[in-house]
Amino acid sequence: MDLGLKDRVYIVTGATRGLGNATARALAADGAKVIITGRDEKSVEEAAAELGGDVLGLAADNADPSAAQRLVDTARERLGRLDGILVSVGGPAPGFLADNTDDQWQTAFETVFLGAVRLARTAAAALGEGGVIGFVLSGSVHEPIAGLTISNGLRPGLAGFAKSLADELGPRGIRVVGVLPARIDTDRVRELDALSGDAEAARTANEARIPLRRYGTPEEFGKTAAFLLSPAASYLTGIMVPVDGGYRHGF
Repeated sequence: MDLGLKDRVYIVTGATRGLGNATARALAADGAKVIITGRDEKSVEEAAAELGGDVLGLAADNADPSAAQRLVDTARERLGRLDGILVSVGGPAPGFLADNTDDQWQTAFETVFLGAVRLARTAAAALGEGGVIGFVLSGSVHEPIAGLTISNGLRPGLAGFAKSLADELGPRGIRVVGVLPARIDTDRVRELDALSGDAEAARTANEARIPLRRYGTPEEFGKTAAFLLSPAASYLTGIMVPVDGGYRHGF
């Protein structure tokens, strides 16, 4: 299938590694031009060089109020247009109710929630018909995940924002989608498994609860996200797509 990505321009935040990086790779492989971001300039440069092709790296922090406009302006000035954005950010600090501090909550709100809202709002003002805004969220949108209290508090609210945005932007021909990873084999998930004290046992137990009996790969996530961002998914909006091997049993 031709996804129609050739020469389209996307911004993918938090793309020096993990799910954002896998999505940028999938987009670029199908001919898109991509701006990737991360907070550390050296890591961004290295990731962009490793991805190759029409990939441009730009150091930016989602929590920085100036970052959103700078990214949109860079896309237009350096690449001539903007067709979509995928807002991806590292997960907030793990912990239960008594573990997380006010500072951790505030930091997570600035990066995970408000930063994403600002990026989406700025992109929406720049996008035309056929544009798309995507959010990397979490299975916690539907069901809380033990030990991830901050994520459980913020991700569902962001999904609600995305749904509202889809309703508002639909008449302009702009789509909004969410992608909900569960146990994808990334550094973040391996770190979470290690918090149990026995990473191997935690992974085995988690895999037993997944119908496909394995963790997903970043590449599998990236290809799904790239499809949702592409013109091939032109009639999909306001949806939350789980990439979880069947982990969520509800409809």
